Amino acid sequence: MASQALLEPQPSNQSQQAPPNITSCEGAPEAWDLLYQLLPGFVITVCFFGLLGNLLVLSFFLLPWQRWRQRRKRLTVAEIYLANLAASDLVFVLGLPFWAENIGNRFNWPFGSGLCQVISGVIKANLFISIFLVVAISQDRYRLLVYPMTSWGYRRRRRAHTTCLLIWVAGGLLSIPTFLLRSVRVVPDLNISACILLFPHEAWHFARMVELNILGFLLPLAAILYFNSHILASLRGQKEASRTRCGGPKGSKTTGLILTLVASFLVCWTPYHVFAFLDFLVQMRVIQDCSWKELTDLGLQLANFFAFVNSCLNPLIYVFAGRLFKTRVLGTL
Repeated sequence: MASQALLEPQPSNQSQQAPPNITSCEGAPEAWDLLYQLLPGFVITVCFFGLLGNLLVLSFFLLPWQRWRQRRKRLTVAEIYLANLAASDLVFVLGLPFWAENIGNRFNWPFGSGLCQVISGVIKANLFISIFLVVAISQDRYRLLVYPMTSWGYRRRRRAHTTCLLIWVAGGLLSIPTFLLRSVRVVPDLNISACILLFPHEAWHFARMVELNILGFLLPLAAILYFNSHILASLRGQKEASRTRCGGPKGSKTTGLILTLVASFLVCWTPYHVFAFLDFLVQMRVIQDCSWKELTDLGLQLANFFAFVNSCLNPLIYVFAGRLFKTRVLGTL
């Protein structure tokens, strides 16, 4: 589920943590005007479909009126993780209308200092929660498919609930700096009041880079690739064994689902973290060229949008495309 935008909500590559066009490098006003006009509508669209998809997922997993719940009152381990992922993405997309309004107002934050802190912190927390849940889902599938004979102990519901609780707590702890350091400040040059991230010392830029790029992306990505590469290797072995018996591979659908989730994670999150790292280099004055500063500011906004889209794709990839959820839906219908 970020930099100075509303993933942490508004970009800022300037040393004062001000909005993007407070700089002597105003080289692309037309591009910013286009972004102000178009991006809010796209963000609201993502919010709508994210709300629809994740609410539908939670309704089938949690509401007691579902027929398939009459026989089995407890969620399975897989359903526990998927329900938490849907809840995390739901909370995440609830903050998007504020971000859309912020962009449409050219970073003039109209909601007050309290909501500046709360919305920024909640979005930041659920960014980490969503990514950590993806890792947990990959690890759960790894235990089930690679070690099916020993996976029962690892897949107990209590363990899954505990893991999800720890993930939510970790997301909350990692968002504390955003809660504390976000505030609304007047920007006289633009005659706006912007919701900005104010670091008390330059060392915070390095700490934020470690938190965001390493803890929030590279380490989870390494874990996801590790688990899913072993899953694919296991499925290839099962495929060879099933050909002689059934005339075709049994694990092809699962393989496709795994490749889809990894590709979605990479496509949605890699651009954002690349530009977030460039933003760190600008903050540290490693990059001082005006064209690169402008590219980083614009790129962060567009990359934020791709990261937001992931909250819409998660219900499709993890639930709707999976046989587990389709079976539940068909049974209810």
